[in-house]
Amino acid sequence: MSAVTVPPFASVTEESITLLIDRFYAAVRQDPILADVFESTIAPEEWPEHLETMQRFWSSVMLTSGRYSGNPVAVHRAVRGLERPMFARWLELFERTAGELFTAEPAALFVTKAQRIATSLQLALFHRLGAPPDGLTVAPRHPPAAKGSSQGVTSRHAVVAADARRPAASARSAQQVADGVHTP
Repeated sequence: MSAVTVPPFASVTEESITLLIDRFYAAVRQDPILADVFESTIAPEEWPEHLETMQRFWSSVMLTSGRYSGNPVAVHRAVRGLERPMFARWLELFERTAGELFTAEPAALFVTKAQRIATSLQLALFHRLGAPPDGLTVAPRHPPAAKGSSQGVTSRHAVVAADARRPAASARSAQQVADGVHTP
């Protein structure tokens, strides 16, 4: 048996992803905002399978392992009681957990991907063609522009607006979702 690395992890591995998923979903299941939706969607005996699916998803996102195949948008469309404001809480818990388990660089990579996933899912689930993306939790894709420049804000909003005009794809890879790819 190999030695288990103790957090904080300086790199992303299958082992560190498993620990992140286990700790994150333990927090979700105790959270006053998110627990009810998750518990009403995932039966107690289905949690081990859900955790394995999430481990494969994040392995595909972070390690480009290709271990996940599924349709995150369709899965989330079927969740009763899922509301846009819940994404902010999901991101808060995810960022906290990643920060506890990883050094700054890999934690930031996880958080950036999680923000893109949240943005992509919100657009697919809640946006209506022709309407502005009100209430969208938007993750910046580039570092903020220098003070006095409007380049960073304007270009990001233009990307969101362009993405919002496209209908959501019926199936996307984990990497596409994480990268915020919105395909017609």
